[in-house]
Amino acid sequence: MNAGELRHRVTFQKRSLDPATGGLTAWADYVTVWAKVEDLSGRDYFQAQMLGEASLVTTRITVRWRPDLDPHMRVRFGDRLFDIKAILDPDGRRRVLQVMCAEAR
Repeated sequence: MNAGELRHRVTFQKRSLDPATGGLTAWADYVTVWAKVEDLSGRDYFQAQMLGEASLVTTRITVRWRPDLDPHMRVRFGDRLFDIKAILDPDGRRRVLQVMCAEAR
C-alpha cells in the first residue's frame, strides 16, 4: 500500500461501560488513524458478498495493521458512522487491514 492512499482521517470508537451498572452507555473515541475509505460498487461489492454479508457491506476502510481493532467497534468518518462487519488481513503479512463496514442508520 502506498502511504499516499491513506488520506482520510477516521476514528475507531468503542462502547464505554457505566461503572455503576456495568451496562453499555455510549460510544467513546478509541483511536484516530489515516485510512483509505472506499464505497463499494460493482465487482468489489460482489466480492464482499462472498463474506456472507451480502446486503450489509457497503464500504471498505483500509488502515495500517494494528492488533487492537475488533469487530465490536465502529468507525466515524466525518459525519458518517459505520458498523464493522469484518476485519481482514488480505495478504496475511500484517501490513494492512481491510475493515468491511455497513453505514449505520
